[in-house]
Amino acid sequence: MSVRIAQVTVPPSRAARHLDPARTGALKAGKFFPATERGLRDAVAPDDVINQSPPADGAIASTGDPSAARLDRPGSDWTKTDVRAGQRLDVVWNDVSGAVRRWNYFLTRSGWDPSLPLSRDQFEPDPVHRVENTRQPYWLATRELVPEGSVTHAVELPVRSAGHHVLLAVCETADTGNAAYEVIDLRYV
Repeated sequence: MSVRIAQVTVPPSRAARHLDPARTGALKAGKFFPATERGLRDAVAPDDVINQSPPADGAIASTGDPSAARLDRPGSDWTKTDVRAGQRLDVVWNDVSGAVRRWNYFLTRSGWDPSLPLSRDQFEPDPVHRVENTRQPYWLATRELVPEGSVTHAVELPVRSAGHHVLLAVCETADTGNAAYEVIDLRYV
């Protein structure tokens, strides 16, 4: 089994709702989404481990893991969490392991098409929320970079039209080239 990085439990992600609990939290791919290439250095912390390959378009929810490919299915029939524009949505990460450099939250664009597979073009290019730890080097800052217990972020949701949207939560580690990827389906009401 793959080593876990972290998992979103509140609101439940696609992985939390549809995968065996042993698989949840192990969905990882290269950090620095929306980048597509590997071998990149962190602009904030250049001594961090360089990134592996980020997930390909169409395989963002599964991170390319064949056992989780069903998470990449397009459509609006996913179970959703009801939200409102301007709401602060608490996102809870559990089982966080490793030295976390940052968490990024990307939201689908207005007018995105849920009948298409998730791709970089479906998301805003910049995160709607970021939590970043600039302590470095990571091997001397483990107390600051390794969270104890669960981690909660209050993500303020921007204005969107009513209906289905996707929040992509990404937890990037300093001590590996990977990040945990979690897709959260939302219904703006």
